[in-house]
Amino acid sequence: MKDDLPTNDMLGQWYHSLMPSEQDCYDQIATNKALWIPDSAPQTAAVFCKADELFYGGQAGGGKSDLVLGLSIIAHEKSIIFRREFAQLTALIERSREILTDIARYNGQEHIWRDIPNGRTLEFGGVQHEDDKRRYQGRPHDLKAFDEVSEFTESQFRFLTGWARSTNPNQRVRIVATGNPPTHAEGMWVIEYWAPWLDDQHPNPAKPGDLRWFAVVGGKDAEVDGPEPFVHEGETILPKSRTFIPAALSDNTYLAESGYAAILQGLPEPLRSQLLYGDFSIGVQDDPWQVIPTEWVRAAFRRYEEGPKPDTPLETLGVDVARGGDDQTVICKRHGYWFPPLLKYPGRDTDDGPKAAAMVMRALGDNRAQINIDVIGIGSSAYDSLVGQNFAVTGVNFAAKSGAMDRAGQLTMRNKRAEAYWKARESLDPAKGDALAIAPDNELLADLTAPKWKITPQGIQIESKVEIQKRIGRSTDCGDAFVLALLGDTGFTWGFI
Repeated sequence: MKDDLPTNDMLGQWYHSLMPSEQDCYDQIATNKALWIPDSAPQTAAVFCKADELFYGGQAGGGKSDLVLGLSIIAHEKSIIFRREFAQLTALIERSREILTDIARYNGQEHIWRDIPNGRTLEFGGVQHEDDKRRYQGRPHDLKAFDEVSEFTESQFRFLTGWARSTNPNQRVRIVATGNPPTHAEGMWVIEYWAPWLDDQHPNPAKPGDLRWFAVVGGKDAEVDGPEPFVHEGETILPKSRTFIPAALSDNTYLAESGYAAILQGLPEPLRSQLLYGDFSIGVQDDPWQVIPTEWVRAAFRRYEEGPKPDTPLETLGVDVARGGDDQTVICKRHGYWFPPLLKYPGRDTDDGPKAAAMVMRALGDNRAQINIDVIGIGSSAYDSLVGQNFAVTGVNFAAKSGAMDRAGQLTMRNKRAEAYWKARESLDPAKGDALAIAPDNELLADLTAPKWKITPQGIQIESKVEIQKRIGRSTDCGDAFVLALLGDTGFTWGFI
């Protein structure tokens, strides 16, 4: 929107701080020569936002998709816009035809526009399945855009953005994600990724448009003070900036006058508030076959924040061991029905059993609590190390058969995994459960609410860790450590080695 550009009195230092590609974009908009012009103040702010990674969105109908299309056409040399399923790009492709037909060439087989003025290209891509991301490996773009980012897995987002770059030093490189509040547990990573703006529990909240700087340190995101490079374990790390700019239906003059708001008002909750108001703080829509309802976990988080720490000593450690890769080793402590923050370590730090065992011993300190450890994979070596030093340790094989039943004595469990997660469901049940108090953790929330269940002739079956990883793009390390800790020293036969 031309009227939202800085006035001549405001230009000065701001204009000269822009990269040449951004100055050219400003000049096009200011002189009404741009093929696409932002339609609102938030869109204009997004066009000239300095963040390396921008999340633009909130309410439905705020002009989010049009923003990434417009940026591709007027501000970037080589762009790609992703949707989770390619069919979802139909409306965006049709919108691009309105702007670019007779100006550029579209190849329907490759899904790419070429010969956009100023030598620009625009590609469309779908990433329906987790491994579809590898089709784009090594393919650089100076704009990586994600339309409805909460539909993607975090691993897809991180993988695809790894090739955001340009060989042109005058070209701005950035990542732009658009979307509404996540409507399912698998999209909750978005709130954690942009936590200073979206997580109402964040200790240091940020205002819309504020830049915050992040770096990957020890395999995990860490907020840092600024853009200055720093050295960690001999490696020079370059922080990147993030921000969030909210978009509202009222910003989109076309939709705001079309009666679209009335359609949103008729939706059921919580979808109504998520899309109509862009509310990131309310619950997600649960799958009917979800093992543990999202609100049950949130209630346990609230009990932790509202109640004092009990005097109950450390009773159990749940340990899920990772060996290298992107997974992490997680240790969960249990003091009766109180669970302090999880201990998380990069998988590369536990590439053998003795190393994992040493971490468990540090977590125990002077306590001799019960240890429940997943013995599939590297966990078996850690188990052996702990047994050899006379710790009270139980090896749990989630794939082993189970003779357990549910609390009512009506349903059998197909294997130990079903037994463990169903026990967690029953303990978190607000009506008949154990009033668990759990330290808030978005990763744990997503892990506990991701598994689905079904009835089989052999009893209740829970999705395997591998099946969930294919669906959400990561391993449920935190959830598995929690259910292991919840087992306690119960005297049940949990697949002892």
